[in-house]
Amino acid sequence: MRKIQRLVATTVIIMMVAVLVIGALSGCAANDPLANQFKAGDNKNYIAGDGTVTEFLPANRKPAVEWSGETESGAKLSSTQRKGVVTVVNFWYASCAPCRAEAPDLVALAATYKDVQFVGVNVRDSAATTIAFDKKFGITWPSIIDSKTGSVVLAFTVIVTPQAVPTTLVIDKDGRVSARILGRIDKSILGTLIKTAAGE
Repeated sequence: MRKIQRLVATTVIIMMVAVLVIGALSGCAANDPLANQFKAGDNKNYIAGDGTVTEFLPANRKPAVEWSGETESGAKLSSTQRKGVVTVVNFWYASCAPCRAEAPDLVALAATYKDVQFVGVNVRDSAATTIAFDKKFGITWPSIIDSKTGSVVLAFTVIVTPQAVPTTLVIDKDGRVSARILGRIDKSILGTLIKTAAGE
C-alpha cells in the first residue's frame, strides 16, 4: 500500500513540475517579440531589430560588395559611384514605424557629415511613395527602389544579412561593410561609426 502511495505521490510531483515547466516556456514565448510577431500574423514581413550594433575591424571585413539599382527619380545608382567615400546605406520602407522615427536623425547626420554619402534602399514601396516620404521628412539623398528585384538586399546578404527593417550599414572607403545597426539607429552611435570609418 505504501509503495502505491509513494508511486502516486511521485507521479503527482512529476505532473506538477511538468505543468510549471510548460507554463514557464509559454511565458517566455509570450514575452518574445519575434514570437509575438509571428503569432500576430499581421503581414509585417519584417523583424523589428533591437538596435544591435556590429562593428567589423578592417582586418575582418569581407571584400567590397557590388550593388546597383534604380532610384525614385529613375536614375541609376551603383557602388562604383561611391568608391573612395564612406557611405551609409539605410534599408527602409514608408510604413515601418522605426524607419519613420529614425528619419530625422538620419537627416541631421547627413547634414553634419557632408563628406559621407547616404543611400536609402526601399524594400517595399513604389517610387511615388518614396518621393512622398522624402518630402515629408526632408530627405535629400537617393533611395534605390528594391521592392521588385531585391537585388541590393541580395548583394549584401552574402556579407551581412540586413535581417531587420530598418537596417543601417556603414560602408568604408574601400566598399567594405564597416558596421551594421539592426533596428532604429541611435544618432550618437551611428555618428561614431561614421567617424571611425572615415578616419581609417
